[in-house]
Amino acid sequence: MLTVFGLVLCISSASALWPIPSVYTNGSGVVWIDKDVKVSYNGAGQGGYTCGYGSKANNETWTSAIVTNAIERTYDTLFNKNFVPWKFHPRMSSFEPTLTSASVYVKSITLQQNATDPSDIVKPNTGGLDESYTLAMTADGHVTITGISSIGLLHGLTTFTQLFYRSSNSSGGVYSTLAPVYISDAPKFQWRGLNIDTSRTYKPLSDLYAMIDAMSYNKMNRLHWHITDAQAWPLEIPSLPDLANKGAYATWQKYSPADVAAVQHYGALLGIEVVMEIDNPGHTSSIAFAYPDLIAAFNVQPNWDSYAAEPPSGTLKLNSSAVYSFLNTLFADLLPRLSPLTSYFHLGGDEVNMNAYTLDDTVGTNASSVLQPLMQRYMDRNMAQVTSLGLTPLVWEEMLLDWNLTLPAETIVQTWIGDASVAAVVAQGYRALAGNYNFWYLDCGQGQWLDFFPGTSSEQFWPYADYCSPRKNWRLMYSYDPLSGVPANATHLVLGGEAHIWSEQTDTINLDTMVWPRTCAAAEVLWSGAKDASGQNRSQITASPRLSEMRERLVARGIRAEPIQMPYCTQNGTQCAL
Repeated sequence: MLTVFGLVLCISSASALWPIPSVYTNGSGVVWIDKDVKVSYNGAGQGGYTCGYGSKANNETWTSAIVTNAIERTYDTLFNKNFVPWKFHPRMSSFEPTLTSASVYVKSITLQQNATDPSDIVKPNTGGLDESYTLAMTADGHVTITGISSIGLLHGLTTFTQLFYRSSNSSGGVYSTLAPVYISDAPKFQWRGLNIDTSRTYKPLSDLYAMIDAMSYNKMNRLHWHITDAQAWPLEIPSLPDLANKGAYATWQKYSPADVAAVQHYGALLGIEVVMEIDNPGHTSSIAFAYPDLIAAFNVQPNWDSYAAEPPSGTLKLNSSAVYSFLNTLFADLLPRLSPLTSYFHLGGDEVNMNAYTLDDTVGTNASSVLQPLMQRYMDRNMAQVTSLGLTPLVWEEMLLDWNLTLPAETIVQTWIGDASVAAVVAQGYRALAGNYNFWYLDCGQGQWLDFFPGTSSEQFWPYADYCSPRKNWRLMYSYDPLSGVPANATHLVLGGEAHIWSEQTDTINLDTMVWPRTCAAAEVLWSGAKDASGQNRSQITASPRLSEMRERLVARGIRAEPIQMPYCTQNGTQCAL
């Protein structure tokens, strides 16, 4: 008997996939899988091959590399990074199937790619890549996954692993209780991202790899690498070596060109395009450690808050030929190294404090009538260099909505202040990314990280909440609709969105728990849409057990994701519902 996904309210392993597929039917048949099963791939225009556990295909194309890596990771997930689902069955129950000589095993896994990958498969422009897939598993153990692209096959294999569990018995078998299965799936949004700040606190490469792994497992596809900011410059630029040598927190907290390439390459294999941001002209005071003459209002004390959003204050001078020369050298060094594995570069532009320009010897005023044309010329220079290298520029919303700049038509504008910003961006014909800080800022609700001098009436700040409190729990994140307030005739301009983990209080120790599994909520909204088929917000009663299971899968992958419910709730259906 088949059940249609989404119609069953009670907890069931049938409702465990994350993000929720577009179409999903399943049965209740038991199918086991072991390491002997072979995966055959007949990629369109790529030549076919068969992979077994631990084997590699002898083909060096990106398509082959993506599919082979996905197959290897599928074996690893099924047999090494799986979990026993005791939390999702009544206490002390015998929920596991019995393995006998008559048990059905998966006999074959066939991957069928129905078109040749585009030449830019590892750095696709938005809308240029078909990520859809279908997955069918018969009751007698034949599996077929189809996709237009290698990334579609990657997504299909990811979903396939979520159908299986590890047995707790001595055999250690891996089984599914869902056969037969049919899934047809595709993302609602083209840009499904996570923004990670590595300036305020440094993140080792192992953290970035772990984030990419978890993102891919949630079918996200953009890592926004906010690599520099006011506090530190950890990025090595060979033509400007003092930037990192003097601007990093410590000699070992730097990213070399090889490190950056390695992160990009790792992401490309998992369907994650790494988009780097060098925020400017604000958020650049770390440049002053190496090049003090380029920065205005550097580290004004004690009244830094008159000149910046955070200490240390400082902004690139706005009307300086030396700054223009510096930017030209910086981007000429960096961008050609990034471009083989990305189609985008983020130019920043948020939170520029006009007061800083009163201390800028090339400007000397905070009058918008003076600053706006200078900012237009400044950003025109940056845009020209970025686009000349074939990269699509991104900026934060302030450049368009506050500074009223004219931007190249292909510019993507990243919003963060509210839903009205998304609507305002698309009203001007630009493509937008959503990420309202009231919903998708993961750093919020940790309390004030600022100290207060004696005599400043610090009690007025009690109970010392941060600016974006409260904490954005997964339910709040799940309730966010990136299309809120956007007219129906402009929704196509909303490419998707990003969750954000700013790092004033997040480092390598708590990064996992700050990001996961809350970001799974954003991932499902961006893949499946915020609304169900009836146009209503998706039920959190049916989402919470699926998210609890996804959390277990992330933990099995080595991600220290926090729990969202206690086992009593996951074991007892809707008994924890109001």
